[in-house]
Amino acid sequence: MAGHRGLVGSAVVRRLEEEGFTDLLLAGREQLDLRDQAAVDYWFRANRPEYVYLVAGTVGGILPNSRRPADFIYDNLMIHATVVQAAHHFGVKKLLYLGSSCIYPREAPQPMTESNLLAGPLEPTNEAYAIAKIAGIKLCAAYKKQYGCNFISGMPTNLYGPNDNFDLETSHVLPALIRKFHEAKLRGEKSVTVWGTGSPKREFMHVEDLADCCLFLMRNYEGDSHVNIGTGEDISIREVAELVRDLVYPEGELVLDSTKPDGMPRKLLDVSLLHELGWQHRIGLREGIASTYEWLQEHYGAVEDGCRGSVAPTPLRRAGDRRRSV
Repeated sequence: MAGHRGLVGSAVVRRLEEEGFTDLLLAGREQLDLRDQAAVDYWFRANRPEYVYLVAGTVGGILPNSRRPADFIYDNLMIHATVVQAAHHFGVKKLLYLGSSCIYPREAPQPMTESNLLAGPLEPTNEAYAIAKIAGIKLCAAYKKQYGCNFISGMPTNLYGPNDNFDLETSHVLPALIRKFHEAKLRGEKSVTVWGTGSPKREFMHVEDLADCCLFLMRNYEGDSHVNIGTGEDISIREVAELVRDLVYPEGELVLDSTKPDGMPRKLLDVSLLHELGWQHRIGLREGIASTYEWLQEHYGAVEDGCRGSVAPTPLRRAGDRRRSV
């Protein structure tokens, strides 16, 4: 597994270990460049994973997306292509690819169903990332159609939790809010400024729920369509900022900077298919933010020094007589 210290990777590892998986293959970025097909082929040939969770990618919020669109599209296209090709070539039994809810059109009907994919123009502020993620979905579908590979795709909503990226330059909105209010409290500042009008609505899912859903889909889903992974509930940016303030720094004043971009007006996933399959989230937003803030407080020194996790792929095998039951 590469990226096992990051947000999604570490959560998947914890969930698998809870289920008794012991033969997990770990590989950091210093060992394997996932953009290099020859290196990925060598790794697959040497390690022979049976099941692959492809959760790798260059990720970030509005600011890094707008500043580094070439990185976002190139890195993600290459990572998806090399890992999927190697999974096919070396006979992986099943692969789960994770995309993002930003794959849907900016003006998609809300909540967004799986059928809304490619039904209209994308949100400009994350278009490069969205195009790469859409390509990943179609890549898995193409290998399934042409070669019969058991490759499936899941599209998670906005994630947060332990090992998140709290870098104020590159993080997503929720971890950025938690860190901003925490540091305002430490410095005794009277207010915290948040980008935009506060009116856009977002859906948030704790990464532990995502990890549980990943294992569920690996065990129970083999359909052709990608599957939305979310809570089916959303909240405005103003409301989530107020919730973070109340939990982290109740004395702080929330200031909205309407000169900054809002991004997509609303992103709520229709999770009917997921519910029909038999899975629902369990961690409420208030509970999840509180536990994430506890994690940040315990690890704040490392976060302040710039140490943070990054999302990456999770190839794995299961040892012993239970290996085929994943």
